[in-house]
Amino acid sequence: MDFKKQKPIYLQIADTLCERILQGDWKEDERMASVRDVAAEMGVNPNTVLRSFDHLQDRKIIFNRRGVGYFVATDAKGLITRLHREEFLTEEWPAVLQKIRMLGIDPEELLSK
Repeated sequence: MDFKKQKPIYLQIADTLCERILQGDWKEDERMASVRDVAAEMGVNPNTVLRSFDHLQDRKIIFNRRGVGYFVATDAKGLITRLHREEFLTEEWPAVLQKIRMLGIDPEELLSK
């Protein structure tokens, strides 16, 4: 996996796991790949992946069944979508809007593309 410097690696891994859930790699209430398997697949330390899993568990996207593994939570797709929308609107959209205004791009021009 090619990591970016602007965002912590564990958050980038969490984003990738969310994308996989949205794509249907793991369905709701289905067991996910293990921490070790994800670490090997992404070429990172298992502790980094565990931090990603903890992050997703704190946000109620996944849950842990002790001794069994991590599972995708019910309505994880809806929750991920809501969280991504909020993140886009608060963190990315202001910069995009500023650039649109700076370049003098008309909203109609954006809609025609």
